[in-house]
Amino acid sequence: MTSTHSIPDLLSPEFSDDPYAAYSLLREHEPLLWHAPTSSYVLSRYADVRRVFQDREGAFSTDNYGWQLEPVHGRTILQLDGRDHATRRALVAPAFRGRELRERFLPVIERNSRALVDAFRDEGRVDLVSQYATRFPINVIVDMLGLDQTHHDRFHDWYTAIIAFLGNLTQDPGVTEDGLRTRDEFAEYLLPIIAERRRRPGDDLLSRLCHAEVDGTRMTDEEVKAFCSLLLAAGGETTDKALSGLFAHLVTHPGQLAAVREDRSLVPRAFVESLRLSPPVQMIMRQASRDVEIGGGTVPAGATVTCLIGAANRDPDRFADPDRFDLSRPELSEATSFSAAAEHLAFALGRHFCVGALLAEAEVRVAVNDLLDAMPDVRLAEGATLVEEGLFTRGLRELPLEFSPVPGRVD
Repeated sequence: MTSTHSIPDLLSPEFSDDPYAAYSLLREHEPLLWHAPTSSYVLSRYADVRRVFQDREGAFSTDNYGWQLEPVHGRTILQLDGRDHATRRALVAPAFRGRELRERFLPVIERNSRALVDAFRDEGRVDLVSQYATRFPINVIVDMLGLDQTHHDRFHDWYTAIIAFLGNLTQDPGVTEDGLRTRDEFAEYLLPIIAERRRRPGDDLLSRLCHAEVDGTRMTDEEVKAFCSLLLAAGGETTDKALSGLFAHLVTHPGQLAAVREDRSLVPRAFVESLRLSPPVQMIMRQASRDVEIGGGTVPAGATVTCLIGAANRDPDRFADPDRFDLSRPELSEATSFSAAAEHLAFALGRHFCVGALLAEAEVRVAVNDLLDAMPDVRLAEGATLVEEGLFTRGLRELPLEFSPVPGRVD
């Protein structure tokens, strides 16, 4: 990392141990930094990252996904722009918002959450990461798609390999090999199911994707497969880490936990603040379409730009006391926080704003309510040390909790 200041390199163990300290140094001293090992320009200030995501000037593209995503997913909606992007987004978006989400998929979310909670509610102890968070969003997505939940471990292995491929900034050949093998295994698994749903559609999301039509356009089998691959990886990994991160913030801030327990309408606000403070996706890349003046320097046409969401979301020029968890934070508005007009940057912004943001909000809202009902006196397990890990995506290794068991199902 080219710098005159003692900023840990992005790929160093020191950076991995505490990226937020490094982010502070980057914002202050190197807001635009050329990082040779990843061949990218690194942006860390809120205003610059927001500008790239919104891209009102047409200065940045998602062409980088051609090498970053396409090898494992196939060509996805994230790589498209203009009419092609608008049409494909219109094909998939209805399932993740409004009436479709409330009436068709909220019951799926509730069913899956309560099944997982019932498995540990009488034990008085749980590792929320391994026993709930890593399983819940994948189970929901698999259920929504109408796939076989007994294949959960296979899906989990696939999305783990895909996420590792996306964050393989060191170009580890083993990680690359695992990702490419996952692409082939997932295609071999899903393409025959897609063909069957074309012939005999059911009442599930995969069937809807196979038969959705906008202005005479339908998705091809490859496009459906690529979207499902993206959904499993992005929807699984991010919600998993977001959920455990939120609960960790609550149990380590007892006053705010008590407030949320008393007033459940605060759950979305607590979720948003947790996303700001510790976003599951720490960085997103874009590609400069032309020479761009930004961050006090110039990014040349064709160069990759690494936008540090974890740094931008803690920029003191945008958020007061940014390292503090505060669910009453005035800079965040619940009305916009799950939309493309959000103040935080955890879901990106603009035309490539995360299509699953409202699904994630619904999952976390259900999860927190079920967990608080099942664990009325939940606390961090005695002697537990919380350790975050990951560079591209980041989350807790484990979250051991203790509580007094409450008999009976969550209603």
